[in-house]
Amino acid sequence: MSVTRDDVAHVAKLARLAMSEQELDQMHGYFEAILEHFAKLAAVDTEGVEPTSHPLARANVTREDRVTEPMDRTKLLANAPLADGECFLVPQIMEDE
Repeated sequence: MSVTRDDVAHVAKLARLAMSEQELDQMHGYFEAILEHFAKLAAVDTEGVEPTSHPLARANVTREDRVTEPMDRTKLLANAPLADGECFLVPQIMEDE
């Protein structure tokens, strides 16, 4: 499949992009290069290759949902640099208006 310079101009018009003649020529070259890459990918023999959604095996992505007792708030806040007894205190990052 090839793309013409007129095709590039048409797509630019649809996208409401104002392009100079030089930009149209440059984009035409980019589109041609992209289509060449797709042609190479289409030519690869994938017969017998299992489709995948992720290139690497994924394990331990999620844990099993379990109902447990909540952690004690006092113990959680014990290691906090700043706490008010109920919540963690963090430095203010937004100015008051």
